[in-house]
Amino acid sequence: MSEQDDNTDQIRRGYEAFVQGDTATIMDLFDDDVEWVQPGNSTISGTYHGKHEVGQYLGALASKGVSVTLHHLVADGDTVVALTEVSVDGETGHNADVFTMRAGKTVRVEIHTDTALMERVYGVREQAAT
Repeated sequence: MSEQDDNTDQIRRGYEAFVQGDTATIMDLFDDDVEWVQPGNSTISGTYHGKHEVGQYLGALASKGVSVTLHHLVADGDTVVALTEVSVDGETGHNADVFTMRAGKTVRVEIHTDTALMERVYGVREQAAT
């Protein structure tokens, strides 16, 4: 099995664990210094560093009863792209989640999502006054 196949299997395992609510398996797939980027201006948008912050983010994400259906994985070297359908609080959208892998662990995740949907469901983050 190639490194690319191993990376794809790791990401597939992560989605399966998320569906099952298996937090321990999910967190084990991340590098200790993982970086997670959630775009937009929702209350859960931002860049999260390390397993602790990513765990808090995933908890906030799950608070609205989110479900994710994995449709397709595409791998190129240490990059794996997951095409998914996400349902949350009665709304459905499609994501392209980009994972960067190193030594069998996820070191970076960048989510490409419907930011307006996320803002409707999770609320808009207050902007600091200038």
